[in-house]
Amino acid sequence: MLPYETIQEASAALGRNLTTAETIWFNYSANKSDYFLYCHNIFFLFVVFSVAPFPLIFIELARLAGVDRYKIQPKVRLSRPEIFRCYKDVMRIFLLVVGPLQLVSYPSIEMIGIRAGLPLPSGWEMFAQLLVYFLIEDYTNYWIHRFLHNKWGYEKIHRVHHEYTAPIGYAAPYAHWAEVLILGIPSFLGPAMVPGHMITFWLWISLRNIEAIDTHSGYDFPWSPTKYIPFYGGAEYHDYHHYVGGQSQSNFASVFTYCDYIYGTDKGYRYQKKIFQKLKGELKGNGEQNGVSYHFSTQDLKSD
Repeated sequence: MLPYETIQEASAALGRNLTTAETIWFNYSANKSDYFLYCHNIFFLFVVFSVAPFPLIFIELARLAGVDRYKIQPKVRLSRPEIFRCYKDVMRIFLLVVGPLQLVSYPSIEMIGIRAGLPLPSGWEMFAQLLVYFLIEDYTNYWIHRFLHNKWGYEKIHRVHHEYTAPIGYAAPYAHWAEVLILGIPSFLGPAMVPGHMITFWLWISLRNIEAIDTHSGYDFPWSPTKYIPFYGGAEYHDYHHYVGGQSQSNFASVFTYCDYIYGTDKGYRYQKKIFQKLKGELKGNGEQNGVSYHFSTQDLKSD
C-alpha cells in the first residue's frame, strides 16, 4: 500500500510530477496491500498456463498447411482427450501446489525487498534485472535438472515430466509436485539476489513461464523473435532432450545453451545435427541430379 493519500503528495515526495505509468500505478495500487498485489501472480500464472499454449494446440489439432511442416516431431500427434488430460493435470498441480505456495510465500518476498511503491523502475532497469534473473535461473536450473536425471531423481520425480517425448505447450509445467517446488528455487534466486519492483517480479514470472511453454511447444518456427537472442536454446534444442527420453544426458539448460556447451552436455545433440545436415546435403544433391527438388528440415529426418 502506498504511503500517500493523493497524487499531489506522491509528487511532492518524489520532487517531480508522476509519469503516466506512475499515475496509473498510483490509481491502481494506492489502496491495495502489497500482499494483495503479490497474489496477482496467481492470476497471471493461470492466464499464462491456460492461454499461452492455446494457439500452438490449435495448430497441433488443425494441422494447418504451411505451419504444420514446422512441427519438430511430425509423426507424433496427441488427440484432444490427451491434450485435455495434460491441461487438467497441470491445473490440478496449479490449484494444489502453485496457488497455495503463492499465498504463503509473501513473507519471503517481503524479506528480500521486493517493493511495490514509487518511483517505478525505468525500462532499462527492468531489462537489466530480467536479464540477470534469466541468467541466474538458467545456471541453477541446469544443475538441478542434471541432478534430476540421476537414477533416483529420474525414477522418483522427473520421469513424470518426460511422459511427453514430443512435448506440447501444456506439458511445460506438467511435472511431479516435488519438481514444481524444487524448480521454483532457481526462479526465486534472481529476485532474491537483485530485488526489484513488484511489476518487474510479475513480468519475470510471466516471461519465464512463457519461455518454458515456447521451448515445449513442439514447433520450430523460423520467424520466431527468439531466434535473435544470443545462445537461446528454443524448442528444437529442448525437444531433443525429450526425444532422447529418460536416458538423456544432453541439453539440460532451461533457456540458454552456454552451460551445456561449457560442461559438454550438448555433444550428442551437436553430433546428431551434424549427421542430419550431412544426410540432408547428400539427399538434396541426389535429388538435383535426378531432377527432383527435396525440401525438408532436420526435424523431418529426426522424425524418422
